[in-house]
Amino acid sequence: MTAAPSRTDPTARAGHVDVWATALDLAPAALARLRGLLSEDEAARAARFHFERDARRFTVARAALRDLLGAYLGVAPRAVRFVYGARDKPALASPLDDSQLQFNVSHSGEIALYAVGLHRRVGVDIEQLRALDDLEGLAARNFSAAECRALFALPPELRTPAFFACWTRKEAYIKAVGDGLAYPLDAFTVSLAPGEAARLVEIEGDPAAAQRWTLQAVAVPSGYEAAVAVDGPATVTMCGDWQEPTS
Repeated sequence: MTAAPSRTDPTARAGHVDVWATALDLAPAALARLRGLLSEDEAARAARFHFERDARRFTVARAALRDLLGAYLGVAPRAVRFVYGARDKPALASPLDDSQLQFNVSHSGEIALYAVGLHRRVGVDIEQLRALDDLEGLAARNFSAAECRALFALPPELRTPAFFACWTRKEAYIKAVGDGLAYPLDAFTVSLAPGEAARLVEIEGDPAAAQRWTLQAVAVPSGYEAAVAVDGPATVTMCGDWQEPTS
């Protein structure tokens, strides 16, 4: 993880998407402070997790989201209110939505990522790399034919990171679109080869539609892959770590 920036309130800018990271493995004292930022329904949701690890990760990720959005909006973290769409994708509730602030969040392992921008739909996804028993089968069921050809053309030792590069890019786009499970993963194609820039190649056979989107890989610690998708041209900036509030 990178060095923490100052707590100066960030500013959302048109044509820009800020990406922030948060470590989810915090000390008990820090975790207790963050629990105080949650709404009643969020605290109840955290209490329903069977494993303490999952409750902790949810608590930190959601409290950090509230703190971050509150900084952009100029309100207290507990004043941030959400509505939920497909796949429980959160959005700002009225009247905060008048700000036109757009955001998305993803977490995997011990890292959460947040993408924040103005006006344009945005999606972010992070995945912790891990061995997959049925990588080929998962790709065949979820990737486009062109993606499968590109993946299976790679040497075996490169397929796992390429698989997760492809997966995060596809998930980021799906989350930005907001259609959730209604949008088939094999209906569009992304780049995945090592060293190849992230991009949407085509959407349902239409390269022109894909060119409207910005798709960018995000620099994250070794052992993870991440990507951001934005509906339109945008400059995506990794801003650093958003650390838990100390008061």
